[in-house]
Amino acid sequence: MLDPQVQYISNDKGEVTGVILPVQLWQSILGELETQHLLKSDAMRQRLLEAKQRGEGIAFETALTQLGLE
Repeated sequence: MLDPQVQYISNDKGEVTGVILPVQLWQSILGELETQHLLKSDAMRQRLLEAKQRGEGIAFETALTQLGLE
């Protein structure tokens, strides 16, 4: 994926030492890494698949209230 917004940082020898990414791209990468981590566990993989198939949920504010966090 070549993104013109991605900038590479190099040292005086021309070696790439860092990258500057748009925040949205970075958040997307973090989300993918978290998903990969969760899928390593058989139990968590099963929970994620069940949640995906469920297709229903509750509002965030409702969840906070039910958990006594609001």
